[in-house]
Amino acid sequence: MPIIDIYSIEDNFLVSYEDIETANKNGLFGAYINGELQQKEQSVGTEKAKCGEVVFKLFGFIPIRKVSVVMANDDDYYIGGVPIGLSIYSDGVIVISDNGNESIKEGDIITKIDGIEFNEIENLESLLKDNEEVEVTYLHKNKELKTLLKVKNENKKYKLGFTVKDNVTGVGTLTFVNTKTGEYGALGHAIVEEAGGNIVPVESGNVYPCNLIGITKGEKNNPGQLRCVFVQSSKNKGTIESNNKFGIKGVMNNLDGLVDENLTAKIGGRFSVTPGKATIVSDISGIKEEYEIEIIKANYQKKANDKSLVFRVKDKRLLNLTGGIVQGMSGSPIMQNGKIVGAVTHVFLSDPTKGYGVYTDWMVA
Repeated sequence: MPIIDIYSIEDNFLVSYEDIETANKNGLFGAYINGELQQKEQSVGTEKAKCGEVVFKLFGFIPIRKVSVVMANDDDYYIGGVPIGLSIYSDGVIVISDNGNESIKEGDIITKIDGIEFNEIENLESLLKDNEEVEVTYLHKNKELKTLLKVKNENKKYKLGFTVKDNVTGVGTLTFVNTKTGEYGALGHAIVEEAGGNIVPVESGNVYPCNLIGITKGEKNNPGQLRCVFVQSSKNKGTIESNNKFGIKGVMNNLDGLVDENLTAKIGGRFSVTPGKATIVSDISGIKEEYEIEIIKANYQKKANDKSLVFRVKDKRLLNLTGGIVQGMSGSPIMQNGKIVGAVTHVFLSDPTKGYGVYTDWMVA
């Protein structure tokens, strides 16, 4: 296992006593350096946050560096592995046809008109009314830009000349649910508007039960997919409150059909992940099962990334079902030593038996 340069470790990463114990046992910081985790409390407003520091010691007693950390909680988490339907109302409207505009393009997300935020198509026209020109704030490739645009008045219908929408839907896999709070993580990577590559900002959203109706097996240079259907209704399972590069988060209010409440685990930090045997949890066979994988590489990264580890599917049952990793499996929990240590994020296009995963400590942070 590669040795981590302790001087490259950033402040404020999530860690537990067991993570540091495992890292010391595996010689992760070098043959003569151990980490020692010391907990302390820090007031944030009226609340006290659990934080601490890791003191790195040479020969076990000479302090050579201190790093501030966030203490992992000791909560239990229900283990996911089931497909879920996702519906997001965007914080802004998404351009689906730019009609040849020189600045704003298909896939961009318009978030403000003359500095005023809005999130529904119905609100757009009222912001344009009685204006000949407006300043438009929009996201292009996840960067906020501004431009001036002429307002079109067609029989008192005010337009910018774009075709837009204010919601997106999709399918992903549930990773975990906090047994105390109902807070969950899913997908492992961001929901992105494909045409523009923008991470869709969330105004609101819901999670729905999802039915798997078929599987297209993955092949070299042709990723497969889970074919799923869901119906948007009042019977949602939970909310979607954020969407970032490590997936979606929110609160589940109905766990029926999503988790086995007798099946829980702790979250494992990145220092507890080692190359070797692990499993993926999925119910694509009709029942929730663990499938054997091999973690080939567990990267230590100075900056958070959704390609934290590389793994290979070893389980013949999963290979027969899917050919490896397919679209829709993103978010499937990765288990090692009884802990949820990661989630599936991407497949290797050249080899569907290999995939990437993200560390779960970044999903809960």
